[in-house]
Amino acid sequence: MRKWQSLLLGLGLLALATPLQPASAAGTLRIGTQEDPDRLDPALGGTLGGRFVFTAMCDKLWDLTPQLTFSPQLATKWEWSADGRALTITLRDDVTFHDGEKMTAEAVAWNLERYRTAPDSVRKGELKPVAGVDVVDPHTVRIRLAQPYAPLLAVLSDRAGMMVSPKAVEKAGKDFFTAPVCSGPYKFTERVAQDHITLDRFTGYRDQAALHFDRVIIRPTPNSTVRLVNLQSGQLDIIQDLAPTDAGKVRADPKLKLTTQTGLAYAALYFNLKGDTPFAKDKRVRAALEAAIDRNVINQVVMDGLFTPNNQTEGPTSPYNNHAIPIPARDIARAKALLKEAGVENPVLELRMQNAPRDQQVGEVIQSMAAEAGITVKVMPGEANANIEAMNRGEFMAHINNWSGRADPDTNISIFLACDSFQNWGKYCPPNFNAALESGRAETNPAKRAAIYQQVTSIYTEDRPMLVLYNVTWLFAHSAALKGFVPVPDGLIRVQGLSE
Repeated sequence: MRKWQSLLLGLGLLALATPLQPASAAGTLRIGTQEDPDRLDPALGGTLGGRFVFTAMCDKLWDLTPQLTFSPQLATKWEWSADGRALTITLRDDVTFHDGEKMTAEAVAWNLERYRTAPDSVRKGELKPVAGVDVVDPHTVRIRLAQPYAPLLAVLSDRAGMMVSPKAVEKAGKDFFTAPVCSGPYKFTERVAQDHITLDRFTGYRDQAALHFDRVIIRPTPNSTVRLVNLQSGQLDIIQDLAPTDAGKVRADPKLKLTTQTGLAYAALYFNLKGDTPFAKDKRVRAALEAAIDRNVINQVVMDGLFTPNNQTEGPTSPYNNHAIPIPARDIARAKALLKEAGVENPVLELRMQNAPRDQQVGEVIQSMAAEAGITVKVMPGEANANIEAMNRGEFMAHINNWSGRADPDTNISIFLACDSFQNWGKYCPPNFNAALESGRAETNPAKRAAIYQQVTSIYTEDRPMLVLYNVTWLFAHSAALKGFVPVPDGLIRVQGLSE
């Protein structure tokens, strides 16, 4: 282990960003996040950075609780039909969009139809089983399904359940994402790419008592050291994704507070299976790379032992985890034998990742381990949105993907591996795997669903289109003066209830 620890110490810190100017305006909540969002439209967005903005700006039909249940937000209640093919949703009657338009059942139906049918919507895969949406009365909609679809509640607790102003979308057209109009506690004011997003309190929000700041400023800062420095100097109030190695600094600082939460999130090394490379063509080469790495060492060296090593999307305590497939031990001899069997004893892998310290350090440890098996790994850090664009074009060999996690196992797997997922950049699509996913979505019996997803796990861990590395422990640091922060396993910061 000392070899890899020395390696990381030799990497050095990235250059610190120009210090932010301390905010002087009263009533401003300043949040430091890891990445700059992509397009700020729930129909188009696909990044965790965007979800932090949406959480403050766009309410959903219902929200996820710390107990992994769902609580009403724009809806007051929902009810499944006896056959599981219809979901009837009762809506609040006091919701106004940021442009002053009322949220009605017609507006909700319009949003759901846009998400499932608009040519550029990336929500279509999530809502594929939806056959139609009916307006029952001014405050009730019914979602009709072609077949039972167990993940729907989880899907509607995220971007597919966010309601935007139909009038604003129709007015702005393709430019809606530059000035989005939702119905959440804060409304969009300004965005300066790679610097900040400003949201101002929406005076028409139905629960003003829950809002204690007039303004929210979200500052994307890929370097976790810079985020912490800005928190320590009073230029930020709360930061997400604290580096595990900095947890002790926060605990020792009386002006700061550390809050942790076991997360649904995971990180995985994801392969492009359409490329002209040994890793794309032969799963034995991918298996060799897995045999060359040690997930426990990655966790100890990079995450100070605070995360959970894993080889599956679902955590060890999840009923959907396949305990018959344990984390494989590191085996250099097996790695070399697999490469020899595949006829490529010295393959080269270009490994992209976000230009954040943790991802780069994980890449460096993998690079060092793989070298011992004769595999050359070229670490290629880059800006998150630029990486996504490259993957959309198929211009990558492998990428470290970070997924923030969902309460339903389907989305945790489907997001990168389902045939129809917009983020299936590697083009993994075997018929048996996709058929198993479809069975899991249609099954509503918990025990039967668990068995199906354990089968799904057995397929992708054998094919290795991606190698799950670990489940995340969310680490938040914030000013001790900030009150009311309640972490949720999805890792997002809810602004309602926060105060100083």
